[in-house]
Amino acid sequence: MSRIGKLPINLPGNTQVSVDEKNVVTVKGPKGTLTTTVDADIIVKQEDNQIIVERPTEQKRHKALHGLYRSLINNMVVGVSEGYKEQLELVGVGYKASVQGQVLELALGYSHNIFVALPAEITANAVTEKGKSPVVTLESIDKQLIGQVAAKIRSLRKVEPYKGKGIRFVGEVVRRKAGKTASK
Repeated sequence: MSRIGKLPINLPGNTQVSVDEKNVVTVKGPKGTLTTTVDADIIVKQEDNQIIVERPTEQKRHKALHGLYRSLINNMVVGVSEGYKEQLELVGVGYKASVQGQVLELALGYSHNIFVALPAEITANAVTEKGKSPVVTLESIDKQLIGQVAAKIRSLRKVEPYKGKGIRFVGEVVRRKAGKTASK
């Protein structure tokens, strides 16, 4: 039995889940609504305040899908009830960030500013405190989407290992290398 797949998903009191005949799972909560289509072989049932995901056979494909869909549905339940938050820190001299509506403007040491159009499902916030690196905060109910956008922003200026400059997640540990003067 899949260790992840066999665990039931507990529903908070303010969320509702519905499964239609085409195996489309819809989760509604205080923060919004998310839907996903589950493979036709996987069985999704709601009992009391729990969702149970089952597989029909012990085939390798069914085992893989069992854990996958359980995780996807759990991420949807957590997203509509609590939401997800990613924080990115811009480390470097002159690095700046600002948000106007759904456009994130970044000054990352290039000859030009970079403008990132954010999806409508994501809300962004940029904070710059004196003496500290600017921090960009992304919030959304969709875990996959927020992770993808955060990774895209991070890829605009990856952290380099010698001085540690670049965009990193808050709390991320960067392995530093010694420069060529350390060899003497």
